[in-house]
Amino acid sequence: MISANNITLRIGKKALFEDVNIKFTEGNCYGLIGANGAGKSTFLKILSGQLEATKGDVAITPGQRLSFLQQDHFKYDSYQVLDTVIMGNQRLYDIKKEKEAIYAKEDFTDEDGIRASELEGEFAEMNGWEAESDAASLLNGLGVETEHHYTLMKDLEGSLKVKVLLAQALFGNPDILLLDEPTNHLDLNAIEWLEEFLIDFSNTVIVVSHDRYFLNKVCTHTADIDYGKIQLYAGNYDFWFESSQLLIKQMKEANKKKEEKIKELQEFISRFSANASKSRQATSRKRALEKIQLDEMRPSSRKYPYIDFRPNREIGNEVLMVENLSKTIDGEKILDNLTFTLGHEDKVAFVGSNERAKTTLFQILMGEMEPDEGFYKWGVTTTQAYFPKDSTAEFDNDLTIADWLTQYSEIKDATYVRGFLGRMLFAGEDGVKKVKILSGGEKVRCLLSKMMISGSNILILDEPTNHLDMEAITALNNGLIKFPGVILFASHDHQFVQTTANRIMEILPGGTMIDKITTYDEYLASDEMAKKRHIYTMKEEDN
Repeated sequence: MISANNITLRIGKKALFEDVNIKFTEGNCYGLIGANGAGKSTFLKILSGQLEATKGDVAITPGQRLSFLQQDHFKYDSYQVLDTVIMGNQRLYDIKKEKEAIYAKEDFTDEDGIRASELEGEFAEMNGWEAESDAASLLNGLGVETEHHYTLMKDLEGSLKVKVLLAQALFGNPDILLLDEPTNHLDLNAIEWLEEFLIDFSNTVIVVSHDRYFLNKVCTHTADIDYGKIQLYAGNYDFWFESSQLLIKQMKEANKKKEEKIKELQEFISRFSANASKSRQATSRKRALEKIQLDEMRPSSRKYPYIDFRPNREIGNEVLMVENLSKTIDGEKILDNLTFTLGHEDKVAFVGSNERAKTTLFQILMGEMEPDEGFYKWGVTTTQAYFPKDSTAEFDNDLTIADWLTQYSEIKDATYVRGFLGRMLFAGEDGVKKVKILSGGEKVRCLLSKMMISGSNILILDEPTNHLDMEAITALNNGLIKFPGVILFASHDHQFVQTTANRIMEILPGGTMIDKITTYDEYLASDEMAKKRHIYTMKEEDN
């Protein structure tokens, strides 16, 4: 068990948390939710001891081990992958290294023998002999193949590093597990594996995530941060949303009844306070009026952007034709002879673990990269708006937000442009902020403003939900659902894919593709996926 007792954290004059009291118990998985800036990650750092609160303390059941997902992706660059995972249980790793150092001595003494014996006993008690196989099992489950297990961390690409650090947090059955955005940069197969792991995990889990499907699947409780307080709800994310909305509705209805009663009492007092025969009744009603207290209806700190993509022209029947498209990069076949045609009602989700292939295909379709073979052709009625995975170049300038967006607008009127910024929660002085200093979430909202102002009838989005909070993801999700044009997108957000796409394309390792007109859930249950999983399982067993 872990509990926060009267936790207060002040940053300057601002109190991020004020007298927070909450207890997290064994056997439960808690989803920690709240708007961007509410303090979710900060609260996890307080719980893990990485950050000291201004007031209050954190209590952990004596003897229990706490583990958390490291956010520094370069911290273990000099270590091998397997060792990095085993460091999830630091005591076990220290024993392992001390043993190895003793046995490597040329002048092995009696004292060394006694110390080695002590270490061997503790090592065995901690299941040390299974450490490497347990670590390998976690890595394989997350999609880090055996060939990488003895590689140095510095030689791994970013997405694999994230998986290794997640395996480190999960290693050794910790009593308390803190996970800050564990699904970020994971492919859908790895997310599915993590979901099952956490469902079967019997200890305490506290997780921050913007993935609604993930929270619904793994969480038994929801801890909502709003205005420096944390309100605990039994149930997953959807249950929290329904409960919180019901609570607000009940408070409004209760206040409405109280307001009607107040008005009735005030009218009686006004009419009869000067009437001698009614004065006693008027006095009684004054006392009753003083006792009525309206429930405080403090507005939530959550803010929902307004995302509405409106095409300037209707799309025709000829949308996109791709024939025999192939691309090899650094000797690796990324795309292999892809052929498909899009219709004017297609909303296509590109899924699977082949991240580079999806981005490469989008870059080719947007003219940023040339294919080695094959060709593609957009229909004459189509116009495309593109959300790239890496938008660094877009913001490498000294423009203000307003000037940056104006350059993409046919209408240069400042009021018109600021209207689009306002929809994305850039208000007032925000318009004069320099784009190069924006946060990740602010840059995403700028790019979505650019897509809205373009009036395009085809949207191409490469991982658009990264850096967005739950409210913005929901708004984007709803905006794409009602968009009347064609969408091509890649996302790791299960609910986002399931509710948006009517066609699934998975580019497999090696560059070939499965193409199905279906929903995402139906695709996951399909024979193609079953066959593919069987093939991957056979490969893992061969390894």
